[in-house]
Amino acid sequence: MLKDIATPIRTRDILEKYGFSFKKSLGQNFLIDPNILKRIVDHAEITEETGTIEIGPGIGALTEQLARSSKKVVAFEIDQRLLPILNETLDPYSNVEVIHQDVLKADVKTVMEDRLSDIKDVMVVANLPYYVTTPIIMKLLEEKLPIRGIVVMLQKEVAERITANPGTKDYGSLSIAVQYYTKAEIVMTVPKTVFVPQPNVDSAVIRLTVRENPPVTMIDEAFFFRVIKMSFAQRRKTILNNLTSQLPNGKEKKESIVLALEQANIDPRRRGETLSIEEFARLSDFLIPFFSK
Repeated sequence: MLKDIATPIRTRDILEKYGFSFKKSLGQNFLIDPNILKRIVDHAEITEETGTIEIGPGIGALTEQLARSSKKVVAFEIDQRLLPILNETLDPYSNVEVIHQDVLKADVKTVMEDRLSDIKDVMVVANLPYYVTTPIIMKLLEEKLPIRGIVVMLQKEVAERITANPGTKDYGSLSIAVQYYTKAEIVMTVPKTVFVPQPNVDSAVIRLTVRENPPVTMIDEAFFFRVIKMSFAQRRKTILNNLTSQLPNGKEKKESIVLALEQANIDPRRRGETLSIEEFARLSDFLIPFFSK
């Protein structure tokens, strides 16, 4: 059995060998606990028939665990300095392909068609850089990729926002957007002590299981998401005040907004964070006749 990359000693040796220094701008924090990595892979429920997409493999610590469990791993790495390191650390694994590309600019669907075309079960598994967590998750979901789900490590605070329920302080437009596409749950928390360098915050691992169909339907999906965003523009404001100030010509059309809220059976004095996804869907359908182009 090969020695794990993710031990403190092996990680230090690899970094020293290549004279690697961490770039704060890329949010680089490498895990140095193989047991945690194995648990992440377990939560992704990976089998020998699974293809995995990884984002930000670093020196290959998680990649290695994924390679041992899955049929193929395709990893996106933005930092060119890590390519020779990955070339060495992942050399024993013939089922890994590293793509030097920013995943936010990548055509992931085409990559899947080219590299994972023979695999029906695909999971995204990653230790995401904190500064781009939300854009990466939303890109993967909005592009409606043919994946079973996403298991990622991210800042604990963001994990709590993604999985939050209506009426809680963490609930917001991000919670609704992610839960529209997936069933979201926190599967484990991870202390900052198992990273090098240590981040300032604790982390959590979330599992997002892609829904076959969204939990709600509406006339216009794009308008539905606009209404949600507007409703959280200023959290302390009521839903009526937010929509009046955010919708085009909202002040002139205040009566129409009040009417739509009444039709949707929503008290105009409520705040955005108290509304369920079903209520937002209903509200967007009653608002759209007044604000569609």
